[in-house]
Amino acid sequence: MTAGAVNPRARVLVIGGGYSGLRFGQAAAALGAQVWLTRRSAPGAGGENGAEASPPLHWLPYDSASGQVPVLPEGLSHVLVTTPPGGEPGGDAVFQQLLEPLRRQPLQWLGYLSTTGVYGDTGGVWVSESSPTAPGLARSRARLESEQRWLASGLPVQSFRLPAIYGPGRCPFTQLRQGTARLVHKPGQVFCRIHVDDIVGALLHCAALPSPQRPAVINVSDDTPCPSSETLGYAAHLLGCKLPPVQRFDAIAAAMSPMALSFWADNRRVSNHLLCQQLGYRLRYPSYREGFAASLQEEQASGLA
Repeated sequence: MTAGAVNPRARVLVIGGGYSGLRFGQAAAALGAQVWLTRRSAPGAGGENGAEASPPLHWLPYDSASGQVPVLPEGLSHVLVTTPPGGEPGGDAVFQQLLEPLRRQPLQWLGYLSTTGVYGDTGGVWVSESSPTAPGLARSRARLESEQRWLASGLPVQSFRLPAIYGPGRCPFTQLRQGTARLVHKPGQVFCRIHVDDIVGALLHCAALPSPQRPAVINVSDDTPCPSSETLGYAAHLLGCKLPPVQRFDAIAAAMSPMALSFWADNRRVSNHLLCQQLGYRLRYPSYREGFAASLQEEQASGLA
């Protein structure tokens, strides 16, 4: 059994038990690990995404804004940090509050969820882990600063740069059914994305690698950058429903909120060559087609659809 792998002897802490963190915690628990997840408050019956707040998952209340540092479980072997930093420079309360407690743990691996937004706008050109970082958005600049802090912490850190995350409950099916989906076309614009289960798979794969073989920074993206109109069209095909009328981006941009506009600010293609070719991870969902179909099936099976 590889040292560092998540296994029945592993003791895992997920800082930020939201969408991706919960999915990782469930996968680690299924491998036999003891798993703790932090939340501002423990979820009630049913939990988030249908997960019960009961063993084998243990919930640890933690709100970094309160300034109260939680007492961490002893003997932690693996930690995953999913929480975003604050928007202001240096505003990473999780790092400031938990670095020293984590340094006292026998950690074999710490994963940090970063963003491919650190590369900024490349006009659709491909980027890899060796590409320069030039984040244009404030939230991407803050994430890059946080990533750099964790990498310089002296802990066994790997940073995973993620594009748009989708999966069950995070696909455009509900918007299409409710008639609120928008079919926006911006010439030349593409988006990258990754299914939540491939985030989990990549994390587990890299944690199991021998320490000298773990790159500090890894892009986790699927094989298929494409326009959002293409993915919306496929989602409509799966549902057997009509698409909304096409809207040109330049015709509606003035009416968009700053947050909505920010999603269209960067245009890039993200290479997963390091993860999939050099490190040997095999994507479960190489494109949105497989991922959307599996997500819809899981939504229907769980009653979310």
